[in-house]
Amino acid sequence: MKKIWGSVLMVLVLFACSEKKPGWEVTLSGKVGFPQAGEISLKELKQDDTGATDTIKLKSDYTFEKKIWLTEPGYYQVNFYNKQVITVILNKSNVTVNVDGNNPGGFAEIKGSPDHDLITKVQQMMSNLQTSPDISQLEMEFAQASAQNNQAKVEELQQQYLELMDRGYVLVADVIREEPPSLAVMNLLQQNVLDKDKFFDLYVSTAEKFKKDWPDSRYTKEFTELVDKMKVTAIGQTAPEIDLPNTDGVQTKLSSLQGKYVLIDFWAKWCGPCRRENPNVVSAYHKFKDKGFEVFGVSLDRTKEDWLQAIAEDGLVWTQVSDLKYFESQAAQTYNISAIPFSILIDPQGKIIAKNLRGLALH
Repeated sequence: MKKIWGSVLMVLVLFACSEKKPGWEVTLSGKVGFPQAGEISLKELKQDDTGATDTIKLKSDYTFEKKIWLTEPGYYQVNFYNKQVITVILNKSNVTVNVDGNNPGGFAEIKGSPDHDLITKVQQMMSNLQTSPDISQLEMEFAQASAQNNQAKVEELQQQYLELMDRGYVLVADVIREEPPSLAVMNLLQQNVLDKDKFFDLYVSTAEKFKKDWPDSRYTKEFTELVDKMKVTAIGQTAPEIDLPNTDGVQTKLSSLQGKYVLIDFWAKWCGPCRRENPNVVSAYHKFKDKGFEVFGVSLDRTKEDWLQAIAEDGLVWTQVSDLKYFESQAAQTYNISAIPFSILIDPQGKIIAKNLRGLALH
């Protein structure tokens, strides 16, 4: 009797060890136009590179079919002989991938994926917007005005261009807003298809959708963290304190300028666009410095020599601070700076009222 119970327990243990995590099965199938020597590999893409890998066998008619067990939606990379690599999003539906298989830029077709369909739809909307007759006409007039050095006309056309593009972005945002949580929605928002500041409400509402419908997903955690970072410098928020050494090595706080309108200007000597923008900042400073306006420069340089040289060359006479740590700077980390030039305008109470003002927008 003991032997029988022992056998039963062993079977139960083995069954428990081999039982799959809760999930569902989908089929990835397709056809390869020009099979090559080697193998077709499949890999789940994860940030920590721990995604499972597998191989796909090709049938004699050059088709393939692979059953995949999912515990959550995910990104999967299909590598055809190291010649052509396709990334697909797998969720609830079966997906078909047809490829040439012998050329990185060759024919590739993905069917059956709502995620892929949404991404393709938005990409097509953006393409149609950028190549519309109205935009083409503005670009032609802009080229003519530039050739004639007609600055007033150039600025007028730039404004018209921005207004047309903004109307198109609103349509794209409306499409995304109506979608349920998906990796496609997350992908489009993470890839900066829309301006994060202008459409901040969409990012917040999307994060709430993910927390409600996908509460335990690693993707929800990732997207929520992105939105939480965005909230730090959102319009209407109090600008985080910056406390860094000035050019004399004295710790200097952003809050020391409270009571004035302050342009927080992230820049560096090595940054070409920053140096080209500096004359506009200098002009704005001298125009408004007697009207309660200040500039608080934050350099992402690596050496004090470079920093001081650029200050002298560009005539930057306002408060300058830096810990000379490049993008690892305390201020850059706090403000989530990934590219410069970048600027934030705060009001006398320290509230953020505008971001990334450049050129004539400073005036």
